Amino acid sequence: MSISDNTTDSAADVATDNASVPAEANSALTDRFAPCPVVEHREIWKGRIFSVYDDDVDLGDAGIVDRECISHPGAVAIVALDDQNRIALIDQYRHPVRSVLWEIPAGLLDVDGEAAHIGAARELAEEADLHAARWDVLVDLLTSPGCTNETLRVFLARDLSPVPEDQRYTRTEEEAGMHLTWMDLDDAVAAVLAGDLHSPSTVNGVLATYTARALNWSTLRPADSPMPYRRGNY
Repeated sequence: MSISDNTTDSAADVATDNASVPAEANSALTDRFAPCPVVEHREIWKGRIFSVYDDDVDLGDAGIVDRECISHPGAVAIVALDDQNRIALIDQYRHPVRSVLWEIPAGLLDVDGEAAHIGAARELAEEADLHAARWDVLVDLLTSPGCTNETLRVFLARDLSPVPEDQRYTRTEEEAGMHLTWMDLDDAVAAVLAGDLHSPSTVNGVLATYTARALNWSTLRPADSPMPYRRGNY
């Protein structure tokens, strides 16, 4: 059904289009964990954080396919929202894209056994010199599921306070030159939609916060909600 002829489509045409969609798609949709058998697994390279592997995957009637994948520990990101509806942003050099990006605070889930919200609190203190008394889950995403298992959980942090000067983390490498700024949430949404902000954690976090606020925060989940796609959980 094309846009150009949608004024002349009959009810039967619409019904035919809808009939091609699985029945469950007309109700609540949810992603489902359904791994296909791996015929052969080969590790290609292993680094400090990531590893690259090559799998032969049995897709049943579709045959066996070769898929190169990146194994990633997962990450957390934090929308720190103050009482003036401003969010904390930091600028950080990202070498793969040769750019300095304005981002919400974020970090890897690379501490074994550390709960995601505890890791998020640590990253907020280390990168933005902030504590938060209230934590909620905003949104979960798989950053690029066609090539990596990286999962990202974005938290909303409120009731903010500064980390005391004598307890602040000493930042190094790319983090040493970071600057903290505060941006009105509405202005951040406009910047995202204008294409001025590109970090996936920032884009998702900003839009999720804007939506959650519009819905009177009814979409927020507890900080310790299950994180099924975190590496090691499947």
